[in-house]
Formats: sequence, C-alpha cells, structure tokens
Amino acid sequence: MAEDFASGRSDPVQVLEQALEKASQVPAVFISLTAERARREAEAAAARWRAGQPLSVFDGVPLAWKDLFDVAGSITTAGAAYRRNAPAALLDAPTVGLLCRAGMVSVGKTNLSELAYSGLGLNPHFGTPHNPHGTDQPRIPGGSSSGSAVAVAAAIVPIAMGTDTAGSIRIPSAFNGLVGYRSSSRRYSRDGVFPLAHTLDSLGPLTRSVRDALAIDDLLHGRRQTHIARSLKGQRFVLAQQDVEPAVRNNLLRAVEQLKAHGALIEERECPTFQATLDLIKHHGWLGSFEAFALHEALLDSPDAEQLDPRVRRRLEAARALPASQLLHLFDARRRLQQQLMADLDGALLITPTIAHVAPALAPLEADDELFVKTNLATLRLTMPGSLLDMPGVTLPSGRDAQGLPTGLLLSAPAGEDARLLRAALSVESVLNV
Repeated sequence: MAEDFASGRSDPVQVLEQALEKASQVPAVFISLTAERARREAEAAAARWRAGQPLSVFDGVPLAWKDLFDVAGSITTAGAAYRRNAPAALLDAPTVGLLCRAGMVSVGKTNLSELAYSGLGLNPHFGTPHNPHGTDQPRIPGGSSSGSAVAVAAAIVPIAMGTDTAGSIRIPSAFNGLVGYRSSSRRYSRDGVFPLAHTLDSLGPLTRSVRDALAIDDLLHGRRQTHIARSLKGQRFVLAQQDVEPAVRNNLLRAVEQLKAHGALIEERECPTFQATLDLIKHHGWLGSFEAFALHEALLDSPDAEQLDPRVRRRLEAARALPASQLLHLFDARRRLQQQLMADLDGALLITPTIAHVAPALAPLEADDELFVKTNLATLRLTMPGSLLDMPGVTLPSGRDAQGLPTGLLLSAPAGEDARLLRAALSVESVLNV
C-alpha cells in the first residue's frame, strides 16, 4: 500500500474511503468510526506523498485501534455497556500519538470482549464480529481483540492494534489466519490504554505479515530500518508439542519440517518451564484474576454491575474470595519460572501451537454458559504461560484444516528479547509455505 502511495498508483484518501465503505458493510467489527479525523489525516498524508515528503514508510496507511486505546474525541468503551456515555478522551494514548505522527490514519475503534476479559470475542452489547473464515456457519473471532482481528482479516485495514493479557492478540490472530505480536509488557507505553491486569497487560499489532509488525515496532521506537529475512541455518528452536487437534498438530509438524529443510536446528522435547507454568495455572489459578478483580471491585459493588455481561461478571467475582497467600505464591512462582526459562531454552526460541483447536461455532457458545467457560479455558490454555512469564510472542499462520479454518504456530522468547524474536519470526515466515 505504501509503495502504491509512493508511485502514485493510489493515494491515502482513496484507500481510506474504501476502508470506511468496507467497515460499514461488516457488522460488529467497529464500535465507533473516526471518519472526520481519518479524512483530515488522509488528506494531509496524500499532500505529503505528492510533495515527496512522507513522514514515514507508513504515511497514509489506515489502521484501527482496539477500543481500549484512548483516541482524542472518542469514548473508550472497553466493550462495556456501562461506558457508552463515558466522557470522550481528551488526548491520544502515547501509542496512538506516535503512529499518528508517523502519518498513519486512524479509522476507528474496534470491538472486543467486554473489559477484554475473554479469549472468545463474544460481546452481547456491541455484537460479535464473525470470523471471515467460517463459511459453513458463524464462528467466533477469538478475543479479546476480536474486532481488530476481523478488521484485518476482512481487509478493512492492513493493521490493527490490540492488547494481550492472556492471549488476546495471539488467539484472534491465529483464529483468523493473521500474524499477531504480543510484546513484552513494558516495550510500549501503556498510558491511555484501559487496563485489565497491570502485571500482565501488553500491546501489539495484528497484521498480515511480520514485516508490517516490525515496521510498527520501528515507528513506535522512532527507528527507520530495512528488514531482510536472514538464513535460518543454525538458528535454534525448542518444539514443545501439546495435546491439540489433529489439524493443528499436522500443520505444526509440516511447518517444522520446512524450517528444518532450511537449516533450522529444532530440538523436539518438553520445555520444563512451560509445562511447569501450565501446571501452576491449572492448580493455583491465574494471576490476572486477582488483578482484574482488584481493578474492577468498585464497579462490581456498584449498580453498574447489572449492565455487565453475566459471564464476565461471574468470572470477575470468582476472584473475590481468593486468599492473598495464593496471590503471593503466584508472584513468587512467576519470578522463579522466569529465571528457569532462560536456562531451559539456553538461547533457543520456543515453538508451540498457538491454540489447540480451530475457531469454534458461535451459536453453541452463546446458548450454553457452561460450554462458554470450558471453551474459554481451552482456548487460553497455551497462551497463558507466555503471558505469565512475560514472553514476547509472534503467532504465524501454520495452515488450515479440512474446512479451511486457520491454525497457528507460536514463537516465543524470554521477556525483553522482542527484537531477536521479531527477526527470527521474519526468517520463519519467509520459508513457510501455508
């Protein structure tokens, strides 16, 4: 798209109008559109391209924001009915401001699971966007960054920003056949972003390519770089297989064989730290549950609690009676496991399936609360360990099942090793044939 702007084959105004038209045709993807602002930004970008003075390589490229990010003049709803009449944001969140100053065009605010508290993406207040790959029946988009994923998968915008606390970028990206990058939690400013769990929240883009994710990372850090995929020869990975659907496993193993064919060194073995983290979460609970309850305790004790999605409200309330000793145990275990991970991987990157299954049908989950809870836990299971350990992760499409539903492969690294992970993901993407 940016190359077309540079050559004059298209311009930001034309591309924006197409994006706004598509956005109006796909239900429940956007909670609000910022058309007036977007047109001002697109017209300014078009003038800069005509003058040969773009602000960045992505000047004029449209993007969307999960409705947790403050965008000046827009209400940040967090997908919650009780926030419909909240005051509009006075300022852009720092991440919004940085990409705006790089010339990117903010199309609008995307839908999400209420308060970002589900991996499935259902929202009874603003509707649930349908996964574009569900041609047999409506299927879930994944959550909580549901609208961001569908906005990219439905080709409304090429990039959307999301947040990830337990898998909320990686899950919808995998369900929709996209690239999703969960950054280490302190890589980008989280100011002006509606929180869920302060220890675990992170930001990142949902895109169609690692190259675009790298470009966004560069813009958010004020860099200008050219990224070229390096040879995989000698790069080390640990493949930690899990109990997953046959299509997920078969596509993962086929992708791994492609990596091996290009010289990657892959150890197929259990990752003890990853397994220990899975066990910790299963037997001692989720750190994010404590932090989400603490954040929303006043809401739960107010009349506004009646407006919450009952499934979200029950999940938040479940943490009310948990003992403080359990929270302290989780923090201690987290620190110990983060240290163990460095020795466990010994410089290698971790490969796992992103999710154990493809996108489930929507209707049964809307009708059955027990099925919803069970499916939500199963969907989040393989991404939660990376969140607890603050592992940056990039999910890549690994293929499709017999019904054409996407599967995902997840690359993860120890906390803070985002740059190395992104470079490796670019190399992996360049050899995968999916």
